[in-house]
Amino acid sequence: MPDFELPSYAELLVRQDGRPPGTAWGVFGDDDELGTVNLLTTARVLDGVREVRRGDVHSLNWRIDQPSPNPWRQPPKRTHLSAGNAVGRDDYLAPFYLQFSSQWDGLRHVREPEGFYNGVSAEAVDAPDATILGIQVWAHHAIVGRGVLLDVAHYQAAAGKPIDQATRFEIGPDLLDATMEAQSVQVLEGDVLLIRTGWAGWYEALSTSQRQEALTAHSPQPGLAPTDETAAWLWDHHVAAVAADNTALEAAPLQFQGGRFLHPRLIAGFGLAIGEHFWLDDLAAACREEARWTFFFTSAPLNVPGGVGSPPNALAIR
Repeated sequence: MPDFELPSYAELLVRQDGRPPGTAWGVFGDDDELGTVNLLTTARVLDGVREVRRGDVHSLNWRIDQPSPNPWRQPPKRTHLSAGNAVGRDDYLAPFYLQFSSQWDGLRHVREPEGFYNGVSAEAVDAPDATILGIQVWAHHAIVGRGVLLDVAHYQAAAGKPIDQATRFEIGPDLLDATMEAQSVQVLEGDVLLIRTGWAGWYEALSTSQRQEALTAHSPQPGLAPTDETAAWLWDHHVAAVAADNTALEAAPLQFQGGRFLHPRLIAGFGLAIGEHFWLDDLAAACREEARWTFFFTSAPLNVPGGVGSPPNALAIR
């Protein structure tokens, strides 16, 4: 796999090649459909393997029916199939939204005004039987490499300023840098970055009635600050993917006006793999116990031709 010359975010903002300023279109090739997953080279896979010291395996996948109740999608219901005393059994989920619970947002998910990642048009994405930018591209490659956890929730609590999970709390570059320094860890090019806000664990501990209030279309949540500075930080660290344990990676409620919506610039602009609702509490506890925040990360998205998203099937191996 080739090495890429990666411009800085400042250089992307002033590009003069006819592509939209601030985008990474063409950086990985004019016809690229992998985006930042290109950075997960064989060398980065081996870097991840070298992080395995204990053999501990931590699933990063939340229950497939959580969070529920959900204001946007009906949670999947499992139907058990049995034929009396026959040997075999089967089951299925319905409805099964590919972006429910732990998930990757694929490159078909959102677009910039100029188009989807690498300038792909809406017409090309929406054409019958089209698979361009589909999740199958990541499924064929897999998302495997060195993982880093930044436990922002723990950092804030240790500083005597715990995050109120029922409020909008914006995590910007300064807080990410401070968490890295406190954990004595560096985010390197090609890393899979996981950010723990503490939201999923907080939500799971609530009663059913409390969950109804905690997750609405407009309920506040902690998450990344939807600013140019955050986008610059992620691009300039050249992460291969970024995921968190909250609903939208960025802080909620989402702000669609004034350039304060991070999804388009990350997904469509950079081709960045972003994950949501990852289960990080168990991994975080293990990392804190050993004061070691790196691990081997593996994820096998579902091989769905033209898929917009997928459960991550993600593991952290320490």
